[in-house]
Amino acid sequence: MTMNLNIRDKFNKALPADPIKDNYRRQVSEACFSYATPKQTAKPEMLHVSDDMLESLGLSEADAKSDSFLKVFTGNAILPNTKPYAMCYGGHQFGNWAGQLGDGRAINLFEIEQDNKNWALQLKGAGETPYSRTADGLAVLRSSIREYLCSEAMFHLGVPTTRALSLALSGDQVLRDVMYDGNTAYEKGAIVCRTAESFLRFGNYQIFAARQDEEHLKQLVDYTIKHHFPDIGEPSKVSYIEFFKQVTQRTLEMIIHWQRVGFVHGVMNTDNMSILGLTIDYGPYGWLEGYEYGWTPNTTDRQNKRYRYGNQPNMGLWNLIQLANAIYPLIGDAAPLEAILNQYKSDFESGSLNMMRSKLGLEITDEKDQILIQELEDNLHLTETDMTIFFRNLANFEKETPSKGLEVIHDAFYKPDEVTGNIETRWITWFENYSERLQKEACSDNERKGKMNVVNPKCVLRNYMAQLAIDDADKGNYHLIDELFQMLKKPYDEQPEYQKWFAKRPDWARHKVGCSMLSCSS
Repeated sequence: MTMNLNIRDKFNKALPADPIKDNYRRQVSEACFSYATPKQTAKPEMLHVSDDMLESLGLSEADAKSDSFLKVFTGNAILPNTKPYAMCYGGHQFGNWAGQLGDGRAINLFEIEQDNKNWALQLKGAGETPYSRTADGLAVLRSSIREYLCSEAMFHLGVPTTRALSLALSGDQVLRDVMYDGNTAYEKGAIVCRTAESFLRFGNYQIFAARQDEEHLKQLVDYTIKHHFPDIGEPSKVSYIEFFKQVTQRTLEMIIHWQRVGFVHGVMNTDNMSILGLTIDYGPYGWLEGYEYGWTPNTTDRQNKRYRYGNQPNMGLWNLIQLANAIYPLIGDAAPLEAILNQYKSDFESGSLNMMRSKLGLEITDEKDQILIQELEDNLHLTETDMTIFFRNLANFEKETPSKGLEVIHDAFYKPDEVTGNIETRWITWFENYSERLQKEACSDNERKGKMNVVNPKCVLRNYMAQLAIDDADKGNYHLIDELFQMLKKPYDEQPEYQKWFAKRPDWARHKVGCSMLSCSS
C-alpha cells in the first residue's frame, strides 16, 4: 500500500465491540459496532474522485490513480492495522420505533487526522453486515451517482453535509425493485466512499436508551463529547445538557440551510439524523422545482407527506424530542431539555425570517418584513414557480421600477399565461411593497444583487440533471458526471459555460421515475 494516510482510529478503539466476529444477521447488544469486512468485487473501476476531498485527506492525484486507491476504496483491500466495522443504531422510521437498524450497507474503513481535523471514511454498498437484515448490503450506480454528486454539491452550497471522496463501479450486477412494484431488474453495482467528521446518528443513542442500557449510553455520549464537542468539558449533568443544546442548534442551522436552497431530504428518520448536524444519507432527496410547501420526493411518503419541504423544521424538532428522551436518563431532569426544545421553536422563527431577509437582500430590520415575506410565499404558490430561478432573477429587480417586477421573474413561471387577473394583481402589489421596502436599505441595486447572489444559488442538483447523468452512465458514458460535478463546485457563480442548466425542469421529467418521485431503493 503506497498511500500515506495519517490513520488515527478512535471509534473502534475507544468503544465496545460486538464480541461475535462472524458476519450474519443478528441483534447486537451492549456494543457500538460490529467488525465487518467489505465484499470482494468482480471488476472494480474508479469513475470519479473529488479533488477537494483528496487534498483534505492529504492525498494526491497520483494516489487517486494508483491501484492501491482503487482497491482500498472499493473494499478489495484493507489497509494494515485497520479494522473495518459497521455501527449499531436504532431509529424511528416515519414516526414509528423500528428497533435495531444499523449500518446495513455501510462499512467504516478507518479514521484520518489531517490538518487538525478528523475524517471517518466509509464505503456505501460494500456488502453485508450483521445489520443488513434481509438486504444484500450493496448499492447500485443510480443511487451512488446521486449521493456522490449531491453531497459535494451541498458542501459548495454552504450546507452542513457529509462529503464524498470517490465513486466506483463494483463490476457486479445488483438486483433491485426500483419502485417496489414487483418489477425487479439487474443494475450496475457501485460503491461510494463517503466521509465526515463522524457518522454518529440520533439512533446510535436511541438504541441503548430503548434497551435501558444506561452504561453504554453514557459511554457513547461521553465519547462523543470528548472527540466531537471538546469545548463542553468533562462528563456531568451540565455537560450533557450543553451537548443536547449544541446538537439542537446544529440541527436547526442545517434545516434552515435546506429551506434556503430548496432541498428536501425525503426521509428524515432519526437514524438519518447526524449528531453533528450534517446532512446524511442521500436517498430519495429532491430539489424544489415549483415552490411548494407540500412537496416530497419520496414515494414511500407520498400519502402522508410527513417529510415534505414545509414540514422539515417540525420534523427536526420531533427528532430532537426523541434524542432528548434517549439521553434523559443521564440527566434525570426534563426541564432543561424542554427549555432547549422550546428555544428551537423561537430560534427557527427568527432564523427563518433572517434567512428569507437575506434571500430578498434585506439587511435593515423592519417590523413589516414578516408580512412582506408571507405575502411572497403565498404568491409563489399561486401558480407553479421555479424556486431557484425566481430568487436568482429577483436579484435583477430595480427598486425604482416596480412595474418591471413581473418581467424580471417571468422565466420562473412554468405557465406564464396563468399570471393574469388576481394572480397578476397580487404580484404587482407585492413588487410595489418590495420596492418601497428596498428604499429603506442603504445599498444600491447592484450591491444588493451581489449580496443576494451569494445566498441564492444559480445552480442546484435538480433531479432531472442527476437522472441524465445516470442514464448516460448506464450506457457507459460518464462524462456528464464530471460536467455536473465541476459546475456544482461554484453554485453561486454565473458560469456562462453552463447556462443551459439554468432552466426550469423540462416537461419530460415531470413524471419520470428518478426526476419527480424516488424510492429508497438503492
